[in-house]
Amino acid sequence: MTKVSVITVNFNHSQITEELLNSITETNTYKNIEIIVVDNASTINPVPQWTTKYTDIKFIRSDINLGFAGGNNLGIENATGDYFFLVNNDTEFTPGLVEKLVKTLNANPQIGVISPLIKYYNDKSLIQYAGFTLVNYFTGRNTAIGKGKKDNGQYENFIGQTGYCHGAAMMIKREAIAKVGLMAENFFLYFEEVDWGERINHAGFQAWICGSAVIFHKESISVGKNSPVKEYFMNRNRILFIRRNAPFFKALVFYIYFVLVVAPRNIINYIKGKRFNFIPLLLRAVWWNVTHSKTSNDLGYTLNKTS
Repeated sequence: MTKVSVITVNFNHSQITEELLNSITETNTYKNIEIIVVDNASTINPVPQWTTKYTDIKFIRSDINLGFAGGNNLGIENATGDYFFLVNNDTEFTPGLVEKLVKTLNANPQIGVISPLIKYYNDKSLIQYAGFTLVNYFTGRNTAIGKGKKDNGQYENFIGQTGYCHGAAMMIKREAIAKVGLMAENFFLYFEEVDWGERINHAGFQAWICGSAVIFHKESISVGKNSPVKEYFMNRNRILFIRRNAPFFKALVFYIYFVLVVAPRNIINYIKGKRFNFIPLLLRAVWWNVTHSKTSNDLGYTLNKTS
């Protein structure tokens, strides 16, 4: 039986992580799994208590916050599975989730990574993700298919290719990682799974979604909705993604578009919303890309300034 390593990252939300672990215990029937939790330097170290409470789970404590990419990479490096199921700690499993994803991966050698249908935890009738379109290099944007729509079973029987998988829940083959490498840690938060997906696609693998497999997502627990941290990294990493992946001419068009359209529009929206502290964050996000190489792991930003 294919071995699956379920990996999640915790940062200052021990209760939320425990709810995930409990949901795995209550719903999972797939036998050959290991569960790995990486604690990303939480203020209060939960690992000693967890080690006693969950004796069959592997816990790893990082003394520094490695971000989403770095935390998951640390988990992968300590995992023994054939497949790695990376899940946000603010998700909850449903019955048959792992089996359905494994079955699809086993039956389709062209797949490198697969996601389940993702629905909102607070309204389980609403879809968050049923696939992604590819990123438009001219705008640096793509679309989440099905987002905000009622789940009427329209994706239940859909199993097929999509642009990218979703970072909240994606199962990736060890052989795909061996070919493309781990996630780029200089993203820290946001866009890292899209960048990874771009590399996976270019390596000859495909990204798929299995609509009959479902996971619930509480969304934005770790960072917070409309937070300065999220705003900074979304702007910074949108530019970084284009720098790392777009051909020269398309990247040039994007830079012009960002400076003349995106930045002024965002600043106007910040002023209208009285979020004046977001303006220097936008400028800092741009400046980081000017002063750092596209492979630099220097974040150039202190998270606790905006937490």
